[in-house]
Amino acid sequence: MKIIGTGSALPKRIVTNDDLSQIIDTSDEWITERTGIRERRIVSDETTVSLAAEAGRKALENAGVHAENIDLLIVSTFTPDNSLPNTACAVQRILGCRRAVAFEMNAACSGFLFALNTAYAYFSLGVYKKALIIGAETISKVLNWKDRSSCILFGDGAGAVVVEKTEKEDYLFVQYADGANGEVLTCRCHREQNIWNDCQEEKETLWMDGQEVFKFAVRKVPECIRELLNMAQLSAEEINWFLLHQANKRIIQSVAKRLGVKEEKFPMNLEHYGNTSAASIPILLDEWNRQGYFEEKNKAILSGFGAGLTWGAALINF
Repeated sequence: MKIIGTGSALPKRIVTNDDLSQIIDTSDEWITERTGIRERRIVSDETTVSLAAEAGRKALENAGVHAENIDLLIVSTFTPDNSLPNTACAVQRILGCRRAVAFEMNAACSGFLFALNTAYAYFSLGVYKKALIIGAETISKVLNWKDRSSCILFGDGAGAVVVEKTEKEDYLFVQYADGANGEVLTCRCHREQNIWNDCQEEKETLWMDGQEVFKFAVRKVPECIRELLNMAQLSAEEINWFLLHQANKRIIQSVAKRLGVKEEKFPMNLEHYGNTSAASIPILLDEWNRQGYFEEKNKAILSGFGAGLTWGAALINF
């Protein structure tokens, strides 16, 4: 499987750390020192569907592929606009991917990676040949803006890639889940009162045990990357780029240190966008692609980790 096109879409509204300090007890220095984040994008009139469609449109354009040639369309999100129809079907209608099978996935911050692996599985079986994979989130709508431990971390956005089947064995992946420890990062379902029970209306909000998530990430990400390197019979030094989920600068630095790899090989854009969950890896892929960093025969490892708990890594060749 090969990535042949990338795209991304971001809300117009920029919210800086100084802006947040006007509504909660925090500061630019406090947030930047602990996370590396200085600003994030927050939706105003944009939606998960509109961001996903725009990122997908740009990826198709970048790939030089017509929408009707897409066989498979997967959107990964935990913040859809609606339960039904699913986000991928809404995007299919907007883009005109009439031939594509379209469905939505939720693996939180690992979602884009899991969707990419799903496309590869279909390709391996000979079912499909071209896919549009999108990660899109509007996390701002599920945040508790009084909780400074979580609301400072997240942003909204979407990223997309077009992938096609190749005859070479040029893609490897590992992925995992640990539901037993899923309570460290949750977003409760919206509930409304009805005549059959006493359940009261409750706003859906995200909650996170930051220390436990940090410990999970710095332990499991290097572990799965090493496993992937062993599968590929490669050393970490032979990898050109490590594109990790953009959650926290300290996490990425810790992973680099544990792998014994220079930080320069770990691109970061979370300073401007924060944690965009399923959108973070494809947004970074698009920026790196359009800035001309990917060269022929480059090897890159993608790694996502997040709620579920879920995590994994994939090796791609350019």
